[in-house]
Amino acid sequence: MDGISTCVAPERFIFDSGHVLEKSKARTRGSLRVFRMAFSVLLALFSVNALAIQVQVVGLFPGAVVLNVDGQRKLVRVGQSGPGGVTVVNADNRGALLRIDDRERFYELSRDYGQAAPATGRERLSIARSAGGHYRQAGSINGRSVQFLVDTGATSVAMNEIQGQRLGLDYRRKGQPLLVATASGKVKAWKLQANSVKIGGIEVLGVDTVVIEGTAPDEILLGMSFLSQVRWGEENGMLTLEAKF
Repeated sequence: MDGISTCVAPERFIFDSGHVLEKSKARTRGSLRVFRMAFSVLLALFSVNALAIQVQVVGLFPGAVVLNVDGQRKLVRVGQSGPGGVTVVNADNRGALLRIDDRERFYELSRDYGQAAPATGRERLSIARSAGGHYRQAGSINGRSVQFLVDTGATSVAMNEIQGQRLGLDYRRKGQPLLVATASGKVKAWKLQANSVKIGGIEVLGVDTVVIEGTAPDEILLGMSFLSQVRWGEENGMLTLEAKF
């Protein structure tokens, strides 16, 4: 009997252990399947978030828009693609139709940039570079509308005397006489302060202005007497101005 018992007991033990082991393996395989499924879902969610890009239309110009794609700003013309492969299909005064990953969607002008006040509360303006490589923008001097040509090489806001007369500047009586160097040589001019110079929503008071005798320059120059009183920078064909206060 002892021999039989000794012989049978190991078989029962082996059978029981194997049964328990199979159950344990089954539970392990089930847990692994659940883990793999959960991991796959998390990986898919991560992939979608990684591929998603943040797109804003932050500036509108004739035939072009300024895109902000994941923090990268660039002027993109209609029919062309910008950062992240974003294509500008069309644009109007409300926003732009963009194509992203073969899907088209209309994006309105974002209020975070452009002429709206940014989060800092300071006015900001973006100006697109023209085909000739210059920056032009409408503005005003003493409340009267003008068209500016931004010129970082000009020490002051400058204009010819015809433009000065149109703006009602009393430069001959109130201005300080001086000579300025031009392409035609030295010419007579008068320096005075404009009460207000404004471009977009950015206004600077008491700006040095020079009125030059004759018909040059053709355009009113927005020089350093204004630019030195604002923050400004140039990047990717865009000039950005921001009020200091």
